Amino acid sequence: MKKITRATIKSFIKREQKNNNLYIKTKSSFSGMTDMVEKVNDNFRQVDMVNFERVNDFDIRGLWLVGHGGDLFNNYSDDNYIGYEIYNCCGTSIIAMKKLY
Repeated sequence: MKKITRATIKSFIKREQKNNNLYIKTKSSFSGMTDMVEKVNDNFRQVDMVNFERVNDFDIRGLWLVGHGGDLFNNYSDDNYIGYEIYNCCGTSIIAMKKLY
């Protein structure tokens, strides 16, 4: 199995945004009010726009990439979506595509 890297995530986002099949779900995010990462009740929502010039979030609300080895990537799959889970000190999110049956 190939190692999942930031380049893997970026390539996945480019491909699925081009196919109009890119979704994000935020599982947790950093809260400045409590100064810690807290769970978020969120559902998958479609990503409309991507801007790769913004290197830490690609202008996708709910996605955070800290870089310098601070991101952990895992494969993600459920009954409806397949993609990647991203975990770091800013929170956890899932970037995915809808499965085509």
